[in-house]
Amino acid sequence: MIIGVPREIKSGEQRVALTPSGARALVEGGHRVVVERGAGLGSSIRDEEYTREGATPVADVWAQAELILKVKEPLPEEYPRMRPGQILFTYLHLAPAPELARALQAAGVVAIAYETVQRPDGTLPLLAPMSEVAGRLSVQEGAFFLTKARGGRGILLAGVPGVPPGNIVVLGAGTVGVNAARMALGLGADVSILDINLDRLRAVDDLFHGRVITLVSNSFNIGQVLRRADLLVGAVLVTGARAPVLVTKEMVASMKEGSVIVDVAVDQGGSVETIRPTTLKDPTYLASGVVHYGVANMPALVPRTSTFALNNATLPYALELAGKGLAAAVRDNGPLAKGVNIWRGRIVHPAVAEALGEPETPLSTLLERS
Repeated sequence: MIIGVPREIKSGEQRVALTPSGARALVEGGHRVVVERGAGLGSSIRDEEYTREGATPVADVWAQAELILKVKEPLPEEYPRMRPGQILFTYLHLAPAPELARALQAAGVVAIAYETVQRPDGTLPLLAPMSEVAGRLSVQEGAFFLTKARGGRGILLAGVPGVPPGNIVVLGAGTVGVNAARMALGLGADVSILDINLDRLRAVDDLFHGRVITLVSNSFNIGQVLRRADLLVGAVLVTGARAPVLVTKEMVASMKEGSVIVDVAVDQGGSVETIRPTTLKDPTYLASGVVHYGVANMPALVPRTSTFALNNATLPYALELAGKGLAAAVRDNGPLAKGVNIWRGRIVHPAVAEALGEPETPLSTLLERS
């Protein structure tokens, strides 16, 4: 199979979907790997490093590749480059993106989303590494924008002797939330984490030995904790679906002036009513006196770490797709099958179909015709 790795064009995006070691593994599997020239430079990977491992730097990968490996979703300028039957393997986040979904349908591609590849136990192996990065960065970035020079209250999250630490509220006790809490505790902040799942809260309590305040997530508790929060981290996820809005604009208005919101769920629509997507070049805006940070590709801040972490997770699935072919790979690999969002014009993921208000076509039905 011909595997293509394009250069990412989203604003501020410096990650690349394949490392040189990943290219070697695919080449050793008997496949041809083409990498767009300069695709790895943002992650400090030179074209020559790919060449040494058997990949071929080219000007255009879309025209020849059967399998496209990306990091972020295609942008409008990339829509015309997609070809019928091409396999697109990347983060998609289609629930809040109907225009992208329609473009993928019209192109006739098979779109497999990293974020919905799901194991039987509910874990998301291809979302996890970037959730780990984003969770840790959310506190780092929140601390930066709490400084007065960046529009914040002028709070040092760690505090100092005689002055209390800052207060951090984390909505969601999944991978993002736990990693945010870990970083916040490391800084010495006062940390609360909310979730609807009592088992997750018990796990958090055990993990952090009672040093994190755990609360059941409901509108009353959220409203109470936000009044004293210096930093709110939104870490809510419903696999494949649009994030539920848990923080209303009235709750935001009740927060302290100069407090900061970092909503990691913004790529799924956001869990804060007042959040909107921003970019790494222009990451924040003010609403009700609160600094809002809505960067949808936060891990691109640390592209080399993120690139290698992502490739560690995605490569086994890419090898299976290339080695077995599309139909056999998704038949044999249940988690990979859950990653299929669109199959040659048909929406097959139920949560995506529901979010977009379109009918779902079961993947099994389409595989029978293959």
